Amino acid sequence: MERTDLPIAVLDSGVGGISVLRELVRHMPHEDFLYLGDSKNAPYGEKTPEEVLHITRENLKMLLARGIKALVLACNTATGAAARTLRAEFPDLILVGIEPALKPASLLGDRPRVLVMATPLTLKQEKFCTLMARFCDDAEILPLACSGLVELIEAGQTSGEKLENYLKTLFFPHRDTKIDAVVLGCTHYPHVKETIAKILPAGVAILDGSEGTARETRRRLAEKGLLKESGEGRVTIENSSGDERLLSLSRQLLERE
Repeated sequence: MERTDLPIAVLDSGVGGISVLRELVRHMPHEDFLYLGDSKNAPYGEKTPEEVLHITRENLKMLLARGIKALVLACNTATGAAARTLRAEFPDLILVGIEPALKPASLLGDRPRVLVMATPLTLKQEKFCTLMARFCDDAEILPLACSGLVELIEAGQTSGEKLENYLKTLFFPHRDTKIDAVVLGCTHYPHVKETIAKILPAGVAILDGSEGTARETRRRLAEKGLLKESGEGRVTIENSSGDERLLSLSRQLLERE
């Protein structure tokens, strides 16, 4: 098989990266994608950076053995813990990570106040701290650790009273703070974007990094002459847990507009 015809692998700790996969398919409709949701090892956000690096490396080795032309780390936690090391270890591989959409958020007016929702580990990582420092002069950035939200989404709680009560409790400390934007710093969170918007005051912008990741992946493939320009693309979804419920949920989330 020609390298151009190999699939693009998309890796996340569960169903979250489906939000990135959706954008990848939209930007590159002729490509084949192999999505691996690693729910067996979820949640990454509650693990140490060393554990996440090891898990991500092992998943990458398995994907390379199957044949891929690029890897998209559709997980903010894995990007922060593993992307730099794996790029050094696999220099011939196109490896694209994701990062919170702080840049577009910082451009929303004169020093906007930006709430960044992310897993506890993402907020502790050097990559996030460096990113926050880069934009702290342009925006007031308020990190918000969302422990337990990934687990709710993995359980299929993408709407409803339980999710709403969780979010109301989460945002309660900021009830008297004027928030200009919320950055979704975990790829699971776009799946509950509508409920987040329902809980927040009207006019708050909600941003995530999925589209930027898709554009960067397309650019990198084109740069290497590996972009497929014709044919019907296929999407294969797998989950390390073998749980049919999670596979069904993944397909449902992919088909959402």
